[in-house]
Amino acid sequence: MSLDEINGLDHDAFVARFGFLFEHSPWIVEQAADSRPFDDLEDMHAALMAVVDEASSEEQLALLRAHPKLADKVAMTAESVSEQASAGLNRLSREEFDLFHRLNEAYDRRFGFPFIICVRLTDKAGILAAMEARGKNSAETEMDTALDEVGKIVWLRLKDAVTS
Repeated sequence: MSLDEINGLDHDAFVARFGFLFEHSPWIVEQAADSRPFDDLEDMHAALMAVVDEASSEEQLALLRAHPKLADKVAMTAESVSEQASAGLNRLSREEFDLFHRLNEAYDRRFGFPFIICVRLTDKAGILAAMEARGKNSAETEMDTALDEVGKIVWLRLKDAVTS
């Protein structure tokens, strides 16, 4: 899909095509649609992330809470299933699964949202190390870090959507 085609989509078609970028949060794409025309994909990504940056703290928290826990046995979007599989999270031993579950629960209790990391840019060991390290962050630092990770996830999803 070319940039001209993206910019030429009507509002509803734009949301239908890109609403999946943010986990169960098409409202971001709906708002960013009004920022067109985009000069390039980086400009589109920046417009999407500007919506997130300008959202209320309650909206940002809802966005983070829309993400699945890593290695959890719940229904996920096709994108999340594929991304978690790329890091081997679909092939965990019982001990690894239990460790992820414990770390997820501790993180969620501390911060009130699931641990979020761009799994396509790391591996199982890197994810575990990040979970342990980031669990010590302040709430503000961790909210910012999680939103940055959402931006990385969205960037890779966007590139895939446009080049496939």
